[in-house]
Amino acid sequence: MNKLPWSAPGPFRARDTALVLAGGNALGAYHAGAYEVLHERGIRPDWVVGASIGAVTAAIIVGNAAEERVAKLRQFWDEATQHTGPSVTGLLKPRQYYNALHALLTLTQGRPNIFQHRFPGMWSTLPWMLNDVALFDHPPLLGTLKRLVDFDRLNQGDTRLTVGCIDVETGEEIYFDTTRETIRPEHILASTAILPAFAPVEVEGRLLCDAGFTNNLPLDPLFVTEPERDLLCIASDLFSPRAPRPASLDAVLERANDLIFASAGRRAIAGLRREYALRQQLDPDGPAVTLLHLIYQAGADQLAAKSFDFSPSSFCDRWAADPPPLKWSALRYGF
Repeated sequence: MNKLPWSAPGPFRARDTALVLAGGNALGAYHAGAYEVLHERGIRPDWVVGASIGAVTAAIIVGNAAEERVAKLRQFWDEATQHTGPSVTGLLKPRQYYNALHALLTLTQGRPNIFQHRFPGMWSTLPWMLNDVALFDHPPLLGTLKRLVDFDRLNQGDTRLTVGCIDVETGEEIYFDTTRETIRPEHILASTAILPAFAPVEVEGRLLCDAGFTNNLPLDPLFVTEPERDLLCIASDLFSPRAPRPASLDAVLERANDLIFASAGRRAIAGLRREYALRQQLDPDGPAVTLLHLIYQAGADQLAAKSFDFSPSSFCDRWAADPPPLKWSALRYGF
């Protein structure tokens, strides 16, 4: 990402800035590129909310000094990338094979800074094997978080952090927030535990997993109560609700995956528009909320397994991706 229209309609008023980061595993390099653009423009969020890879990105941002954040994000993704060599062609079919092979490498070898194979894992489907609840282990991510994140800074700094999870037993959305509790690496790990790829994580007596299937773009914490003053919310989404008509079985699978992970965010934004249209009528001079929704638009070379594609070319494409034409969506017009 190397360009971003940065102007809101109307005169400037003092405001808070929130950054919301969705889940999407390998697609999360898009978050890093988006944050780099914000950083270069001097934008420092007051509040960062994340789920899954968005929670990892949020922890790296909040848990480092401002001048170190982009370098730490770069280090995380450099370690996650499979250093096999970039794609040597721009042709669609060869690039699709290149991406597919890298996704297969991820599934067979794991990523050493994020997850590894688990036993019995998939073998537990055989009748003579012990039961298991996941395909991979992700304790390697704990070590990565401890290296790249200063959790003392994260919990005591000026930037607020909220991390979203789901209670496996009740289905309840659980949000950990640095204004209420101390966030540890285990909280971030729980937010990345997408079932059945990764085992749920027990935190404070609750069995928790990734919120991706129910609320992949966690906007809700920002609006539990009305903002006290004007709010600029930048939401970085990794799955698009729009795409060309699918022309292959893999494209259909990719489309189904995108719709699953994008639908909750779209409903949340539609609900916020309705709510703030009513608030505008009741209190025209109240706090204004402006939402900038950035959506990663995967290219035609991306396949259904794109969230496991850690290839060098896909990493570079996602980090440098320009957003589609952006429009400021003012939930309450006050700017």
